[in-house]
Amino acid sequence: MNIEKISGVQLFYIMSGYILGTAIILGLGQDVKQDAWIFITLGMIGGLILMAVYTKLAIYYPGDTLVQMLPKIIGKFLSYPIIFLYILHFTYSAARACRELGALIITTILNETPIIVVIGSFMLLLIYCLRGGVESFGRLVEIVFPVYIFSLLLLWILLLTVDQFNVKNLTPIFGEGVKPLLIKTFTNSINFPFGESIVIMMFFPFLSNKQHIRKVGMSSMILGGLLLIVNSIMMISVVGAEIYSLDAFTLLSATQMVSVADFLERFDALVILMMVLGVFFKAGAFLFGAAVGISQLFRLKQTRSVLLGLGTIIVPLSLISASSYVETLGNWI
Repeated sequence: MNIEKISGVQLFYIMSGYILGTAIILGLGQDVKQDAWIFITLGMIGGLILMAVYTKLAIYYPGDTLVQMLPKIIGKFLSYPIIFLYILHFTYSAARACRELGALIITTILNETPIIVVIGSFMLLLIYCLRGGVESFGRLVEIVFPVYIFSLLLLWILLLTVDQFNVKNLTPIFGEGVKPLLIKTFTNSINFPFGESIVIMMFFPFLSNKQHIRKVGMSSMILGGLLLIVNSIMMISVVGAEIYSLDAFTLLSATQMVSVADFLERFDALVILMMVLGVFFKAGAFLFGAAVGISQLFRLKQTRSVLLGLGTIIVPLSLISASSYVETLGNWI
């Protein structure tokens, strides 16, 4: 399993896309309104500290995933429950990401399509990609990540044309107070999306050049954080702090306000494309981490059958992870 290798650039794309994931579509830091960009900045700093810890452990235990290094750190008996919890976390998070994608798709472009069809089709595509190994996943991400970034930059350019665009919407700074901002940062922003980057420890052993571990980890965290910061600034400048704090699909709502010369409109498809690609990065990383973790925990020689088993679990799990669309939105941020 460790024979397969990915380049530093491929892992950088995987982790950057993973951090952006669904967070780029949703309004991070809605509780702090116009201070959301500060909220994300503080979260990124916390994420960088966590990434420094992850990369240091990877340097101390070269060639080991999180599942393999935990028994060496805290002992076999104590590590098994923790490993099991991490596998459950990866599996459940993949299910939630798929549910988020399904909820967006059926409420925007496929209103009459059952959500299980959307999630099931996406999971089949994801399993097909991952069954080819981490190299196939890395090569595909290397192709689609530039498309993702191009779509995001194009959306930002379009948002600049909106008549309601006003950077004064970002004031007053610390409008909700400094203390509430710090409390919400440490309870929310560091956890999502930056704290979830622990899944990168399942990829480190597959990196072709181990000397680039810290560089790849820290740079992907910085790029993902900076893009989220700019994205929040763009969305608040367009829709305002109040709407930003209430709307679940903030980027979609902002994009719907775009009208170039009263002719070019309805750029919703770009947001849908970004959501699909974002969930591909996020759910793909979680699914890979869970599959590798199970294979290493039970000393299996391959992960293909594990991927199929996880797929049959994740699809129904995604449906019961939230009883309704409203509950799904409530658990996003």
